Amino acid sequence: MTTRRALLAAPVLLPAIAHAQDFPSRPISVVSGYAPGGLTDVVSRAVAARMERELGVPMVVENRVGGATAVANTHVAQSRPDGHTLLMGTSTLAINPALQPSLTPREPMRELLPVGMVFRSAFVLHVHPSLPVSSTAEFIAHCRANPGRVNFGSSGTGAVNHLAQALLASRTGIDVVHIPFRGGVPALVELRQNRIQAMFQAVLEAAPVLREGVTKGLAISSAARSPALPDLPPVADAVPGFDAVFWQGLFVPAGTPDPVRARLAAALNAATEDAELRARMAQQGVDIVTGDAASLSGLLARETVQWGELIRTANIRPE
Repeated sequence: MTTRRALLAAPVLLPAIAHAQDFPSRPISVVSGYAPGGLTDVVSRAVAARMERELGVPMVVENRVGGATAVANTHVAQSRPDGHTLLMGTSTLAINPALQPSLTPREPMRELLPVGMVFRSAFVLHVHPSLPVSSTAEFIAHCRANPGRVNFGSSGTGAVNHLAQALLASRTGIDVVHIPFRGGVPALVELRQNRIQAMFQAVLEAAPVLREGVTKGLAISSAARSPALPDLPPVADAVPGFDAVFWQGLFVPAGTPDPVRARLAAALNAATEDAELRARMAQQGVDIVTGDAASLSGLLARETVQWGELIRTANIRPE
């Protein structure tokens, strides 16, 4: 039986339903905060191309670089909430509020709505071959015996691989010297020359030098092993509960109608469940993940707390 409440609600619901039936009505912009050619850009384009088949309109990846991804994040948060402007958001949404609170959006969980997960990418803990260690436990023992004498590189202050190092130091009490670089490649040059002795590095960047024996791999930063480097045990084997990965998920502006978000989520699920895409990305150390909006929202909430507490406790400040 139709109730009075349902009749009252109908005028509110009908516009959203009608809008969803018309969606999408034009090409969709997928905004990324990273430069073309990098890991996030490559995955964004691969996933967008697969989603096109489900949505029937072009999906154009738009690179808006700057402000530690704040330029891209803010552009989408302030866009019309009609489903035609999407954000390939990353871990920076959880990091920026504590690391650089002046950046916008200041409250990503209020200004953006999650659609679903896209990928997780772990880091390799690798060291210069001259370091007399062959496991995470031995590395921790060496650092404890040599406080302040191990230079630990990263791709930049506040990057996830820097926070992974800070998390390791916090959990184990080791004293290492953090040396930030402008990206993982310059840091790798210094690791090759033994000017830094260790770093957490993206699997895609670390795998070639590990195979050549230029560096020595000790562990993987994710809670589970990486299919790309299955012989490396997780850091968590030596430091229980350790899990530090870079992730990417799809977001829309707050206010986007639920039916539109559901249509996007269905297309994203079809893309992330594509066997060929998953296999291709796995070869690059990228774990394509099928996860709903609730999973992404929970991840963002947890990491906002985790990284926020670490940044404040370790007094991490942007360079």
